[in-house]
Amino acid sequence: MKGELTGSLIWAGVIGVLALGSTAAYRLGYVDHDTVVRLVTGITGLWMVWYGNRMPKTLVPVPACAGQARRVASWSLVLSGLAYAGLWAFAPIPVAVWAGTGAVLAGVAVTLGYCLSLRAKGKAA
Repeated sequence: MKGELTGSLIWAGVIGVLALGSTAAYRLGYVDHDTVVRLVTGITGLWMVWYGNRMPKTLVPVPACAGQARRVASWSLVLSGLAYAGLWAFAPIPVAVWAGTGAVLAGVAVTLGYCLSLRAKGKAA
């Protein structure tokens, strides 16, 4: 539990420093508004990938099923993360918002659904 809290606090600090730093750079005229939005959204995407990696390790109690859950989580979150990052790098911002959010939600839903199905099977057995 302590390690999980430490990791979460580190992520909060990194996101906060990046947001404040990029906002200061914007106000000083070094970057434009779109760059600030893309930077903060990009780090938020990496944060989601980190938590997505933690999800199967936390939700799947049976060690034998953990490998299956990690493989499904890895594929679903890597693919959705790549779609999210690609959209935020190249698509117009309104498209990146909606399509990127949809990609991330789909990846998380696949991972969470699979982990919960393994958990239900573990309790039934």
